[in-house]
Amino acid sequence: MAIKIYKPTSPARRQTSIITTETLTKKRPEKRLRLAKKRTGGRNATGRITVRHRGGGAKQFYRLIDYRGDKLDMPATVMALEYDPNRSARIALVSYADGERRYVLAPIDLKVGDQIISSRQRTDVKVGNRMPLDVMPLGMMVYNIELTPGKGAQLVRSAGSSAKLMAVEGAYATVKLPSSEVRMVPKQSMATIGQVSNPEAMHVRVGKAGRKRHMGIRPTVRGKAMNPVDHPHGGGEGHNPIGLKGPKTPWGKYALGVITRKRTKQSNKYIVSKRRNRRRA
Repeated sequence: MAIKIYKPTSPARRQTSIITTETLTKKRPEKRLRLAKKRTGGRNATGRITVRHRGGGAKQFYRLIDYRGDKLDMPATVMALEYDPNRSARIALVSYADGERRYVLAPIDLKVGDQIISSRQRTDVKVGNRMPLDVMPLGMMVYNIELTPGKGAQLVRSAGSSAKLMAVEGAYATVKLPSSEVRMVPKQSMATIGQVSNPEAMHVRVGKAGRKRHMGIRPTVRGKAMNPVDHPHGGGEGHNPIGLKGPKTPWGKYALGVITRKRTKQSNKYIVSKRRNRRRA
């Protein structure tokens, strides 16, 4: 896939780009693998807005993705590559030997007609195959990693991301995540070989406000454009800096670069090296 940049036929078009879809082979999702997606407008069960700037947008169906890969030792054939509005990566529709169909996250270079397999034993080392970390060659690029064996993939699932298997020692494997964090996960955890598809997603320029509204994202007003009663950045005459040592939320909490992970979190002991570019407020 490649990025298409529109000709500047209007002020909005001048800044707009999209990802081409010539590699996608199917437009409509499988009816048995989709669910209706209820829109909340950013509100919780009591009706309060807990996530701001949400609402509207095009209607979407949720695709059921197989993160567990628990259909073991049964080859699956890639039937189609599809777009999924709920994630940045592309998804692949695979058909198993017994006729069951499932959606999986598509890696780069996966094509229609390819065969993939998930196994607890070491199998062919090729893109799309899934197996435990302890039977993979060291240095392998992987994605869709489980934190708890059998629970399903929780790490490295966004477009273009991949982790590197660094070592296997004792009961744990050491992986380097896309954030540069190095952490240990159980060596029986399953992972998929390759890199998640659609790496160009991060370079897309939305270009205009209407396209954001189609995504279900409402306008965001700058804090410094508000009054002091409405935001910590508000007030002042003309264009002024925020006047604080760091940006804050409307409720007075520091907003950028703040470490939100608990110091006493039980899983801290599994982190070998923290990710870079972090600062304290």
